[in-house]
Amino acid sequence: MAAQFCPTCANLLVIEIGRGSSAAFRCRTCPYVYKIREKLSNKQVVIRKEVDDVLGGSEAWKDVEQCDAHCPKCAHSRAYFRQMQTRSADEPMTTFYRCTQCGHNWKED
Repeated sequence: MAAQFCPTCANLLVIEIGRGSSAAFRCRTCPYVYKIREKLSNKQVVIRKEVDDVLGGSEAWKDVEQCDAHCPKCAHSRAYFRQMQTRSADEPMTTFYRCTQCGHNWKED
């Protein structure tokens, strides 16, 4: 695979698509051009984590308080809740809920 940086001036190379099927990496600063002769592709499957894993697993929901909150999945009126600082300190905390009946998780920013 070709370098992503110019060997002459070390700037980032950009992809330039030409007429037909020609393509090249081109430097915006100097006249360096690297012609692409073969098609390269890379596909990576990302496995999504469950919400419980991100929030600390089932242990994180142990001994949490309950409140009146309507579950968007089953419309039950009670849920467990936790608050976490997920953004910068000057932003409000995010409240995570778990339905006491069906176990559905949702959040409120």
